[in-house]
Amino acid sequence: MTPTVLTPILDWLDIAGIALFALSGAVLAARLRQTFVTMGFFALVTGVGGGTVRDLLIGAPVFWITDAWVAAVCLATALIAWFTPVRLWEGKGFAYADGAGLAAYAVLGSAKALAYGVPPVPAALMGVITGCVGGIIRDVVAGRPSIIMSPELYVTPAALTAALTVAGMSLGPLTGWPDAWAWAAGFACGFALRTAAIRWDWGLPSYRPGDTD
Repeated sequence: MTPTVLTPILDWLDIAGIALFALSGAVLAARLRQTFVTMGFFALVTGVGGGTVRDLLIGAPVFWITDAWVAAVCLATALIAWFTPVRLWEGKGFAYADGAGLAAYAVLGSAKALAYGVPPVPAALMGVITGCVGGIIRDVVAGRPSIIMSPELYVTPAALTAALTVAGMSLGPLTGWPDAWAWAAGFACGFALRTAAIRWDWGLPSYRPGDTD
């Protein structure tokens, strides 16, 4: 029996995450002056990549195979990117939108993993995978360095979101807190951290081997 995972709140987070990630893929294809077919492919791969890997790992039906709206949303965002100037998607505003998608997907991924009986730590990792893998696949296909290969805070906000979501949902039966509080707290904190990283160029320290190695 498939567990009930989505609620109206998670439904909206799911659609928002898919649309924002798909748009980032389509815009990258536009910057590379690709055809609409390539743009649609980038939108689909980026929008569903993380969720596909998650579903395969937790033994769930791959979400976009059973929901016809997902592919339609990805192709619709590709159409938007095709008919709008790339300059509209330049600057930090689009990075903030991508950060919102990252947090939304991290919430959804960890919540779905818990619903499928995955233990808390792997469930949090499923949230990180859901939020990050689509962008990694996009960058690999485009042949450009991925954001995870830089000190910029990207995976860390996803990890914070997923950890807070899992912690809140796990403590819910003891505290009486509704799951929606955990989802809201996880999203808000993860998005705030990603926003701060974009605004002030926050990053983690890079490894520096000592002189006596």
